[in-house]
Amino acid sequence: MQVTKLSFKDQILEGIPGTLPQPKPYDSSINHAPKRKAILSSEEKKLALRNALRYFNKKYHEVLLPEFKDELDTYGRIYMYRFRPDYKMCARPIDEYPARSKQAAAIMLMIQNNLDYAVAQHPHELITYGGNGGVFSNWAQYRLTMKYLAEMNDEQTLVMYSGHPMGLFPSHKEAPRVVITNGMMIPNYSKPDDWEKFNALGVTQYGQMTAGSYMYIGPQGIVHGTTITVLNGFRKIGKSPKGNLFVTSGLGGMSGAQPKAGNIAGCITVCAEVNPKITQVRLDQGWIDEKITNLNELVERVKKAKADEETVSIAYLGNIVDVWEKFDEANVHIDLGSDQTSLHNPWAGGYYPVGLSFEASNDMMANEPEKFKEEVQKSLRKHADAINRHTEKGTYFFDYGNAFLLEASRAGANIMSNNPELGREFKYPSYVQDIMGPMCFDYGFGPFRWVCASGKPEDLAKTDEIACNVLENIKKNSPQEIQQQMADNIQWIKGAQENKLVVGSQARILYADAEGRMKIAEAFNNAIKKGDIGCVILGRDHHDVSGTDSPYRETSNIYDGSRFTADMAIHNVIGDSFRGATWVSIHNGGGVGWGEVINGGFGMVLDGTKEASSRLKQMLFWDVNNGISRRSWARNEGAVFAIKRAMEVEPNLSVTLPNYVDDDLLETI
Repeated sequence: MQVTKLSFKDQILEGIPGTLPQPKPYDSSINHAPKRKAILSSEEKKLALRNALRYFNKKYHEVLLPEFKDELDTYGRIYMYRFRPDYKMCARPIDEYPARSKQAAAIMLMIQNNLDYAVAQHPHELITYGGNGGVFSNWAQYRLTMKYLAEMNDEQTLVMYSGHPMGLFPSHKEAPRVVITNGMMIPNYSKPDDWEKFNALGVTQYGQMTAGSYMYIGPQGIVHGTTITVLNGFRKIGKSPKGNLFVTSGLGGMSGAQPKAGNIAGCITVCAEVNPKITQVRLDQGWIDEKITNLNELVERVKKAKADEETVSIAYLGNIVDVWEKFDEANVHIDLGSDQTSLHNPWAGGYYPVGLSFEASNDMMANEPEKFKEEVQKSLRKHADAINRHTEKGTYFFDYGNAFLLEASRAGANIMSNNPELGREFKYPSYVQDIMGPMCFDYGFGPFRWVCASGKPEDLAKTDEIACNVLENIKKNSPQEIQQQMADNIQWIKGAQENKLVVGSQARILYADAEGRMKIAEAFNNAIKKGDIGCVILGRDHHDVSGTDSPYRETSNIYDGSRFTADMAIHNVIGDSFRGATWVSIHNGGGVGWGEVINGGFGMVLDGTKEASSRLKQMLFWDVNNGISRRSWARNEGAVFAIKRAMEVEPNLSVTLPNYVDDDLLETI
């Protein structure tokens, strides 16, 4: 009997299949998540299996039980590989999705983009980036969510509990279509091993920043911010990028943007990566120019690049600690240094210790987790020592926000300041403290992004042109305080096409303030209304002005003692939800680790309607100025300037401003 193959639309509408699909072989050609450490007791393993089997009809439990047990024993998680769809995983044009709601179809598009093989770090484990940033925990959740979205109407809201679709609930047209939480733990149960345990049980997940928010757009999502960081890093040390060297590490998810950003900035970039598969992917994608596997060859290549003042990005397939030590020995001067390994996830694949191969590390982290932790911490101490030797020679080093300094300090590395101040405990700053915070976030500039739901490259080109025209008009009347930011953004968007930044969906990122975001979005909506382009999906990285409370990154330049509070992020997502966002999300955990940050995000669909125009103005204004007001209350001068300017523009905005205390007065007590 011939089995009829279901169409893409029919597979979506089917949800969890009524008949068991055939088991799928493990595909070793795909970049897979490392095996997670065994952390469950025998009784907890039974609970994890009960939790997994509840997605399926009881008649299949006898077949699925041994299969799921094998996955749990082998990989440390139950991914339900058998239920991976047969269709290609990619962002399709919005009209190809079976949906009663255009907004729901846009969310389906973004979910599939997050799991596109060209975008996702571990696509078969539903992990988009960062080693553990999950869209879902298993394939049953994916299938059920897509079915709910296909069935949803514009008076329902889908509720997502850490990857699990709780269900569709009655709401109204102006409510978000989806509300997402990820990893929202009771505070005393938010340590790294808690994530390992409860994720293995299948009851929570780590949404990273934009993975579990369905708003990741590939490494482009951070390349603009990285370009700005590198440019301003060189400005800070009074050097041109040309012929000068930027050394960093990590090519996996967001870190993969670093070499491309170095090329756009115009410097020499050396980026170390231990994973051969992802290194080759970045080479094939054109995000790195060259790959080198020998340290002596690397030294000679960098010396030549310096002599010829080249703009080139070089991936070193190997450990970053070896690079720092070899460059010290060979007297190769590093102008800018950083690190973007996933040290928010140090014990499960986020950082690989020097002296161990990639394969040996993966084996040790699963089978000897305590020994692996010792090796990581030993490596961090060596890593910090090598950086210290370079900074003594004049290198400017900054932490790129994935918890390098934090974890190095916990490892006992020589990384603490000799004269610590509140918020300045480490020898080296977070890049937000000295670059992105005072130069961008305080003024309201952050990673605004959009996706052309038609899937047409020509629509993306039109949106680039629209955005550029809007920015050039705004710049004519912008105050001197933000002229540099405006100029950088215009230069960026003009070069967006030639730099071939698209991976996955037809998406773009652009650092913009509230004025820029609202005016660009309004121009898009008008173009949609006229039929010049199709629907556009707006969003942003959580790494923004007001979406994230993260004391060692996004809010590290908050010095009034409130950087360990999370009111801003919570208010951000609440405020977005009733001002018109299509979907909202709030996460425990992000780029700096589980239990270290709370961050919120949104998505918004523009469809050319008057209603969309009203929503975008209300929501985008709040989404930025919420953060500026908090930063101004912390006495950040740029933010005080920005919020005063916002109040002049919007008469309905009235914000409490700080009164400054004379330092001499405080000295009297």
